[in-house]
Amino acid sequence: MAARNTASLLVGLLLLFLTWGAWADVKVNMEDRVEVFRGENASISCMFNSSDGVGGMMIRWFYVTRSPEEQRIYYQDTTMNIVDKGTPFTDRISVTGTGASREIVLTISDVQLDDELEFICRINGLTDGTREGRTQLKVFEKPDRPIIEAVETGISVNEISPSKIATCEVKNGFPKPSITWYRNNMPIQAAQDVVEVVTSTTTESSGLFSVKSELSMMVMKEDQDDLFYCEVTYFVPGGLTMTESNRINITVHYPSTAVRVWVESPKGKIKEGDSIELHCRDDGNMPSSSLSISYPGGEHILENNVMVVDNVTRLNSGLYQCKDTDWDTLEEIMGNTTVFVNYLDPAVVEPEHTVDVAQGEELTATCNTNSSLQTHTVWLKDGEEVSTGHSLTLMDTTFDSAGTYKCVVTVPEIEGMETSGTLRVFITGPPEIIKPDSTEREASFEETINLSCNVRGFPVPTVTWNTSDGKILETASEKRTDEGVQSLVSIKVTSDFSATCEAFNEFGTDTVTFNITAIILTTTPATTTTTSTTTTTTPTTTPTTTTTTTPTTTTTTTPTLSDTEGNGVIIAVIIICILLLAILGSVLYFLYKKGKICGRSGKQDLTKEKSSKDNIVVEMRSDNTEEAVLLGVNGEKLHPGDQGGEYLDVQK
Repeated sequence: MAARNTASLLVGLLLLFLTWGAWADVKVNMEDRVEVFRGENASISCMFNSSDGVGGMMIRWFYVTRSPEEQRIYYQDTTMNIVDKGTPFTDRISVTGTGASREIVLTISDVQLDDELEFICRINGLTDGTREGRTQLKVFEKPDRPIIEAVETGISVNEISPSKIATCEVKNGFPKPSITWYRNNMPIQAAQDVVEVVTSTTTESSGLFSVKSELSMMVMKEDQDDLFYCEVTYFVPGGLTMTESNRINITVHYPSTAVRVWVESPKGKIKEGDSIELHCRDDGNMPSSSLSISYPGGEHILENNVMVVDNVTRLNSGLYQCKDTDWDTLEEIMGNTTVFVNYLDPAVVEPEHTVDVAQGEELTATCNTNSSLQTHTVWLKDGEEVSTGHSLTLMDTTFDSAGTYKCVVTVPEIEGMETSGTLRVFITGPPEIIKPDSTEREASFEETINLSCNVRGFPVPTVTWNTSDGKILETASEKRTDEGVQSLVSIKVTSDFSATCEAFNEFGTDTVTFNITAIILTTTPATTTTTSTTTTTTPTTTPTTTTTTTPTTTTTTTPTLSDTEGNGVIIAVIIICILLLAILGSVLYFLYKKGKICGRSGKQDLTKEKSSKDNIVVEMRSDNTEEAVLLGVNGEKLHPGDQGGEYLDVQK
């Protein structure tokens, strides 16, 4: 019985222990991986669940070396927390959280590539046992933009193995990026003997990866317009991304199958004197130095596929043939074009140069030329059009018909293509003097005047000048024109005279007479005299002094002017001034007689009882003598002492 009880107790204790252990087991949860860019901070969380309180927990952090071995970097219990010395993380880690929060976070600053390791969070409980969690730290670095370089020499379609097309390189990525080639947005797949892709990887001193890919292909003519590029794929925290390079063309060399030659300039029709530029081009894309052009009279090896012929003539017309040679097959390929140089011969005028036509007769002239194109002819005289067509007809000719006629022949289809010829026409006949508007002239005395005589006629008339008294005048100048002659004389006028211009040639004579009237201008004196006469009777008891105002004479002489109108104006002004002075003197004298001025009325009252008549005394003083002469009422001469005490005091 006792044994049975003991056994039951042991079984119960065992069941209790097993039940309590299962309930108190520690649980730890961690992320499988944490991803960050190089240089950033990484936070690794460790979450756990335990029945032990804060005082019963021990927390440790480890990382797994590449040996692999576990290396502790952090320790924490109820009494302390320690960052282990001498590890790569000693100065770069921090731990937050406690057992009470049930979460511990390990933070690593400035993460580097070597930090891509596995980290362990290990939890020890006093009664719960030990549990741990693991997280893999992943570090990333975005690579540089890919650089693509095409082969510069070009690729021949005649190659028997794949030729290098381009290279694509991407640098400084982590983890290692990958490169994919594309043509016209379609990925290129490797194919034996057709497409080859060779990839190489370089690990830089920083631990980053650089990847280089080389593409080789068999090419065809159609590939010359294709666009090639590479795509770089790389990992970043949270996923995968990509970037593309620039697009490039490749140069594909292929043999010619045809040759084309053409005139690049001038555009349109060609005329003599032009410079023509011929271009020759084959449809191949392989360098060729064998292009040549054969033409009438020779052959020319082309430089840069261009041939220039300067100052072409009609002899340069003909077939121009461009030839190319395929040196692989020695086959010749040719193309050709026809060049035609238009021409216009110099104009031929009949009659040639000059022609004499009698006045009143008819003249017919022609202007002809040879041309490769239709022409248009006009006749000009003094720059004005007088006729169209190759023939010129002058009916009932006059002196106005004389002159230089120019025929201008143009080709309407080609600008600047023209020729011309001239014909000088002389109309024979007696002289004809072009009559002036007036043959009557007036001129001042000793003035020099010019007389002109314009004469038409052919042969050119001889012109002479003479005066009415038979004097022959010397010609000052004589100018010959297509229509005749212009004669000029200069004459000094001393009197009235007539001058005659006489023109004559073998067919007759014509004259014109100029009548000249001489105008003589004389000096006209103008005198203005002002005399002031004052008569006053003074009392005999008062001695007076007589002062006589000297007559003032102003004489204005007008000089002789060549302009008679100017002389008349001056004379009129002088006369008006004289009249105004005379009127003013009359008014003053009238007022004086009435006693309105000089106080005359008062003096007459004082002397009226002592004298039956007024005594008038006038003193006239000459500039040539100091003697004073007094005149009495009857005109007798009186000296100052003989006046009986009564005399007039006149003061100015």
